[in-house]
Amino acid sequence: ALPISKVGIFYGSSTGNTEMIAEKLFEIFGSENADLHNVDSASASDLENYKNIILGTSTWGIGDMQDDMEDFLELLENTNLKTKKIALFGLGDQETYPDSFVDGIGSLYHHLKNKTTFVGFWPNKGYHFTDSDAIEEGHFVGLVIDQDNQADKTSERLKEWVAKLKKEFDLK
Repeated sequence: ALPISKVGIFYGSSTGNTEMIAEKLFEIFGSENADLHNVDSASASDLENYKNIILGTSTWGIGDMQDDMEDFLELLENTNLKTKKIALFGLGDQETYPDSFVDGIGSLYHHLKNKTTFVGFWPNKGYHFTDSDAIEEGHFVGLVIDQDNQADKTSERLKEWVAKLKKEFDLK
């Protein structure tokens, strides 16, 4: 049976920042509208239960995806995502890694872009970086959070993004 929830939030987290953001998204959507899954224990059937999926990852070192999400990617690539809508959120540090800012979600996007419909693109203004694999047609492929340098903007960004997603996911 399909869960009553309409949005599956899947995240990979090493230090807890991505998990915290996933939990905030879950709170904003509300438990009646969303479920939360850590990808280190999520399965293909978990993915198949949702029409609307949010994937969150941090970026490590020079542009690497978070380990658990990297492992989960194989499962994503082997799941039929054609009828699904996917939104991405990524955490990065624009001051320490300006040349590979939020490449983690860029990598997810590029691996899956021919398999699904992406929603939740986000403007790249208000960030200071030199390069990112997460830029497509002048905007980010998903919500970008920098808890290291712009934590004061996080709440507002999350609220705005969820409002946008509710429309793009066709949620009432």
